[in-house]
Amino acid sequence: MLSAQEIVSVWEWGRDREASERALGFLAVAYPGASREELENLTIGRRDARLLAMRESTLGRLLQGSTECPNCGERLEYTLDSRDLRVGDGEPGNEHELESDGYRVRFRMPNSHDLISASRCADTSKARLDLLRHCVVEARHKDKPVDAETLPESLTTSLAGRMEDLDPQAELLLGLACTACDHRWAIILDIASFFFTEVSALAKRLALEVHTLARAYGWSESDILDMSPARRSLFLEMAAG
Repeated sequence: MLSAQEIVSVWEWGRDREASERALGFLAVAYPGASREELENLTIGRRDARLLAMRESTLGRLLQGSTECPNCGERLEYTLDSRDLRVGDGEPGNEHELESDGYRVRFRMPNSHDLISASRCADTSKARLDLLRHCVVEARHKDKPVDAETLPESLTTSLAGRMEDLDPQAELLLGLACTACDHRWAIILDIASFFFTEVSALAKRLALEVHTLARAYGWSESDILDMSPARRSLFLEMAAG
């Protein structure tokens, strides 16, 4: 569970970073004894399962979000229960093999280090190749070694599907239906981004509470943030009165 101090610190640290970096920032707070390398090497599914548990302990089971219908632009609000978002550990293991059309590919699952590297690529196709280079341990065609970048598209599509099967928590698809036009579509729930958006709103609310109480009583930021939410609320009521 994130304390008020940790919420403000994580927001300040993560506001200029991308989603995978933010995910690691959250986990560094939740698992202070773990090294950066340990956290980076978690498969995306296992990383996100930990983030989901951390989010639940901090904010509760219900997640409230909103999006626009891609067909008519209607704003749609939705509520999710974190218990429904857990899909199990799968079988991520260390390494796996895929055989198809004379190819044999030995691969591992993507982790945060891989996603951070791919996010720095100029476009989607380069990011995809970067992921292949990281995750394909060995590729052979008719028993001759080949580069990961030369694998046919049909094989890389099969490889992506196999990774999804092995690590299902890594990609959470939400099925949505528009109440205005009945259009149906799916979105990916990125728990790191979702949680950080919530933490950002909380950090701004806490900053306002610190401002109000510091002006009213002269207390320091750390003293105010160390208070329980109930005590802060009580003093805010008195300051407003």
